[in-house]
Amino acid sequence: MDGLNMSRRIRRTPYTDRVEHLGVTGFSVVNHMLLPKAYTTSVEEDYWHLRKAVQIWDVACQRQVQIEGEDAQKLVQLMTPRKIAKAKIGDCMYIPIIDDKAGIINDPVMLKLSETCYWLSIADSDVLLYALGLALGRNLNVNISEPDVSPLAVQGPKAEALMVKVFGEHVRKIGFFKFGWVEFSGTQQLVARSGYSRQGGFEIYLNGSHLGEAIWNHIWEAGQEFDIKPGCPNLIERIEGGLLSYGNEMTRENNPFEVGMEKFCCLDEDVDYIGKPALLKIAESGVRQKIIGVLFDGDPCPTCSKPWSIKADDKNIGFITSAIWSPRLRANVAHAMVSKEFCNVGQKISIHITKYSILDGTISSLPFQ
Repeated sequence: MDGLNMSRRIRRTPYTDRVEHLGVTGFSVVNHMLLPKAYTTSVEEDYWHLRKAVQIWDVACQRQVQIEGEDAQKLVQLMTPRKIAKAKIGDCMYIPIIDDKAGIINDPVMLKLSETCYWLSIADSDVLLYALGLALGRNLNVNISEPDVSPLAVQGPKAEALMVKVFGEHVRKIGFFKFGWVEFSGTQQLVARSGYSRQGGFEIYLNGSHLGEAIWNHIWEAGQEFDIKPGCPNLIERIEGGLLSYGNEMTRENNPFEVGMEKFCCLDEDVDYIGKPALLKIAESGVRQKIIGVLFDGDPCPTCSKPWSIKADDKNIGFITSAIWSPRLRANVAHAMVSKEFCNVGQKISIHITKYSILDGTISSLPFQ
């Protein structure tokens, strides 16, 4: 944990003891909570294992904002341009949350638990306070809280076989971006077929932090025959798969159209939400820049901890948001925010990592094939 000074302000998770026991070597902090970022294996070793077996991830930092009450649907709809009236109980729905200028505040997964109760499984920003402010300002009849719910991900091609072994055959019936219920230690627990990888898997929304060690150990023991390993969201797999990260690919400076979320924005129907006038103007005038893929040469690139400039014909046209070496493609792969007129696949560019490190690259579609 070099470089991370621990305090009670940075919250441990119900699984932190387990990941420490299994050799975690680095953490990040998301929503004021620890997120494992590395183990004793390399990112590349972790990548290949994720693609062939199964991993267990501590993703408890995906905090839930619970919105409950007779105005719950109205409040959630105020925050997002996606039409949530279409959601049924048991649905998971990816939604952009925007402000009055159509800037992206967060991109959570919404879970509809009942007609009057929703969870927003959030990325790294304070959605609870935004929701609370809107509820107070609009005088809405809702209760807003952060329940004692700690997601645990089981990801990889062997995830379903493992989850069936642990919880029973009915797990197979859970559809993609749907959730169901399983029994554990005398409690009912929510399980969704979802996760931050393209390899398939599940997320267990563990209700009750006191059960954290027990459910981790139960899955870990059952997973030995499937070559289970501890893991975390893998940067190679994320970039190859075109999975965007709030705070990297998008912030409040960006609108949903810039990051490929057009299909999640309701413009024509009678749906009321914060930022709709701004979003309509953007839809009419078009965007100036878009997220796109980039392939570039050279040795494995360093960590992209600050934006790298992109040029075409000596003109600044954008910047790299996330990048890493892909062992499968034998090239560096990246996400980039690029001026719209230069977003054509095959466009030749140069990536300026430093003043003295300039690499040739090309624009690519996402996800990488």
